[in-house]
Amino acid sequence: MKFNDLPINAVLFELIDALRRRGRAVLQAPPGAGKTTVVPLAMLKANLTSGKILVLEPRRLATRAAAERMAETLGEPVGQTVGYRMRGETKVSKSTRIEVVTEGILTRMIQSDPALTGIGAVIFDEFHERSLNADLGLALVWESRAALREDLIVLVMSATLDANPVAKMLDAPVVTSAGRAFAVQTHWLKRPTAKTRWFEDAVADLVVKATEHTAGGILVFLPGEREIRRLESKLAGQVPSDCTLYPLFGAMRFDAQRAAIQPVKTGRKIVLATAIAETSLTIAGISTVVDGGLARRARFDPGSGMSRLVTERVSKAEAEQRRGRAGRVEAGQCFRLWTKGEEGGLTPFPPAEVEDGDLSTLVLDLAVWGARNTDDMAFLTTPNPGGIAAARALLGQLGALDQNWAITEHGRKLAALPLHPRLAHMLLLGGPLAPTLAALLGERDPLRGASVDLLLRRDALNQPKQSNTNASAINRLRTEAKRLSKFASTQSSLNWAELVALSYPDRIGLRRAGDAPRWILSGGKEAVMDGHDPLANTRLIVVTDLDGDARQARIRQAIAITEPELRGLYGKEFHWQNTCYWSARARRIETRQQEMFGAVVLQDRHWENAPAAEIAAAALDGVRALGLPLNDTSRRFCARIELTRQGGAQMPDMSENGLLDRLSDWLLPHLANIKTAADIRAMDLLEPLRESLSWQQLKQLDQLAPGQFTTPMNRKVAIDYTGDAPAI
Repeated sequence: MKFNDLPINAVLFELIDALRRRGRAVLQAPPGAGKTTVVPLAMLKANLTSGKILVLEPRRLATRAAAERMAETLGEPVGQTVGYRMRGETKVSKSTRIEVVTEGILTRMIQSDPALTGIGAVIFDEFHERSLNADLGLALVWESRAALREDLIVLVMSATLDANPVAKMLDAPVVTSAGRAFAVQTHWLKRPTAKTRWFEDAVADLVVKATEHTAGGILVFLPGEREIRRLESKLAGQVPSDCTLYPLFGAMRFDAQRAAIQPVKTGRKIVLATAIAETSLTIAGISTVVDGGLARRARFDPGSGMSRLVTERVSKAEAEQRRGRAGRVEAGQCFRLWTKGEEGGLTPFPPAEVEDGDLSTLVLDLAVWGARNTDDMAFLTTPNPGGIAAARALLGQLGALDQNWAITEHGRKLAALPLHPRLAHMLLLGGPLAPTLAALLGERDPLRGASVDLLLRRDALNQPKQSNTNASAINRLRTEAKRLSKFASTQSSLNWAELVALSYPDRIGLRRAGDAPRWILSGGKEAVMDGHDPLANTRLIVVTDLDGDARQARIRQAIAITEPELRGLYGKEFHWQNTCYWSARARRIETRQQEMFGAVVLQDRHWENAPAAEIAAAALDGVRALGLPLNDTSRRFCARIELTRQGGAQMPDMSENGLLDRLSDWLLPHLANIKTAADIRAMDLLEPLRESLSWQQLKQLDQLAPGQFTTPMNRKVAIDYTGDAPAI
């Protein structure tokens, strides 16, 4: 497709006019329209601003590819009129007018210069992905525009997002472009895939079918690197000999990524890709898409404070994005691994990251900005309150926020580093070993499936051949460690276990008694480990990776730590706590003195001479757990009172629920010597119940519902008002 033939050209005049008049707009343009590379150049040509045009992209590969494509259009090398900037790599010059950056770069820029001096326009590309950085970046830019930069041009571009909400938030006009220039024929399965069938087997069959019924390149969408490697192995020997397989995922070297998106000289190529290929990129030679229908997302559980990667069905919007890849350069075909009927069950859009992501970095960045309440910021979706609370708790432990959730000086230093706050904290305080560990914890596990012991990863870095580790993964980690070393502290010399504990104060675990390898974590949750793992019998560990299960998280990576090491780091936070509680398991009151670190109990001993008031309060819980020990005499007394209440007398509620609701009012003074379930069962509640009534109420009770009557033979007989006694 020629540059001038792209569909976006039909709406450029309308878009430029809206930006000139209003200074803001929302562009809705489906895949293949050309918005990423055409719009910034058109804005530059229209001379909308004398400042630099900043283009935000969600991924590194898309950032570089977009800059290269625009520079090629101008007939220039990258770094002149068009440049790019990403973590660890910059290619710009004094003549750069369009700068393509990854989304996190904008946050750093606006934090250091809220007025965005020298920036004339900010373009949020692929905003439909709703990453944390994009949502935060838009909120910060919008507030900066309102307070400091009324002239700042803001353009939000999206392929599948419902444009109306963001347009309403920005009070901006919506410009809509036509979509693909070429038709895409969609094929669905005739019947659902059997649940017992391996995912990669089903995808492999669909790829083979696609090779038989199409010509040209094939793009296969898979949820992650693991599935890509498995499918690559299965397809070897099944596809025609003229087909070459190219993996494409975020952790690959850039030269390998480039090979996947460039044209091949001979034959056909089959690209096995993650969601990295959904947007912004035009992969040369692709006319067919095979969609496995799965996506991998990071989910954060506020209850456990743990993130996990989950594999889910794609949304309709994501499926449409993927389908559009087949029609970028010519008419194409899309093969979907689901039936047309199953498509109705797909959600319309993927969730925004502010709804279920780890909000630690967002909360830290907002604190640097001076915003303690997300309601004051222009977020398209309100950040998850549970996620905000969990983030504040962690940042407080790291010393990044004070008790009022305001940023500390240490917090400002953490925010200045391009790392998760945990790793930034470790890097600033940990010493010379910290960069290597930060790189390892910040990247994918190079020994997935091995023992959970983090020290095995250290050994793999030192001796990769002996550990049979992927060489490219090791080189990537070493490069990242070298980059991070310039931020590291030289003031301390902590070992690996101490460094991990510094980063994960909420993940320090104490093994529970018993055969099963089970730990209580300092954050209050429980975690388990495979019983055959070498760390399974370790008393104290620090956990760096869990599957995030809210009920019982499984440990995927951890390191052993000694108690002296832990005390050396957090000795001031250890404290003794006296506790008196009803044990449902022992069916008695337990009185303990415990040395605590968070929820971890390091020492536990009997609490001699526990106060009677504490024992009585715990006994109340025992009564609540076991139920009221009402005998026949007590029940008849309560029935008399209930009868008078029904007649209008001012009496307390003596139903069982009413008694339990007021338990501390009438029973607490009588529990000083109650310590076991047997003691509770042996209690006679008649006197406590009588004492809960005033003298006037007792007199009224005897008048309205006497407890007994005297027979002609002068024999006193109890009257039963419960309705259960036999007639006299």
